[in-house]
Amino acid sequence: MSNGRFSLFPGSPSLRSIFSKRSIRNQWNAGGPVITGAIIVACVAIWVLEMLLSLVWPTGLNILVGYGRLAPLTAVREPWTFITSMFLHAPNTILHILFNMFALWSVGPMLERMMGHWPFLALYTLSGLGGGLGMMAWAAIHPTSLEAWYTGAYGASGALFGLFAAMLVVYRRIGEDIRSMLIWMAVNFLLPLVVGGIAWQAHVGGFLVGGAMTALLTAGLPAFRSKSLAWRTVVYGLALFAAIVVLIALCNQFNPLLSVGL
Repeated sequence: MSNGRFSLFPGSPSLRSIFSKRSIRNQWNAGGPVITGAIIVACVAIWVLEMLLSLVWPTGLNILVGYGRLAPLTAVREPWTFITSMFLHAPNTILHILFNMFALWSVGPMLERMMGHWPFLALYTLSGLGGGLGMMAWAAIHPTSLEAWYTGAYGASGALFGLFAAMLVVYRRIGEDIRSMLIWMAVNFLLPLVVGGIAWQAHVGGFLVGGAMTALLTAGLPAFRSKSLAWRTVVYGLALFAAIVVLIALCNQFNPLLSVGL
């Protein structure tokens, strides 16, 4: 029955009902993609802020991006950038945020339903940190090249490639045909060869960490397989986090700032 109000999409839920506390609570209890949705909302909101700053206060945009993006040269001194860089996207184009959020929505809900909210968040976060590790490792491999140390990066793609790897591991374990996914992975890995300015190092780092975390959760040590997924997430997550921190510290030993005592 009509309530007398015009609706462009009759029968569809209103934004108010979607974002109501009751709706979110129901989605949480039903295992819906609450974390995935929250990440998308946060990324889009920050991108809108970036876009507005680019129009009305470019200096403010430079400050936001400067303090939020990850640059291997200063990453250890500014450790928050390993997290903040995951929520920043290029403000001068919609393609960056659009592609990443579309990719997140294509795999995030399925993984969140399979894993649960907190294990999914742990996987996403660790994969994002793996993306930062990939940037640090590439800079350390080329200690004589200052460009790799100074190049800043931002975006959710490092974490997204961790989710791609997770899907690959899960599909492989349950015996699903993964040929189409392998093609999708190949296209994404080869994209930096066609489109410039893409931090492929973060893609590789996120992919490896996400794959490692999922492999541990689905197989791991035989003695831990009877434990709950939440328990295994904490144990393996902390171990993987510690390994990432150690590797980042080792990579930072090649930081050119250390050679000049800064």
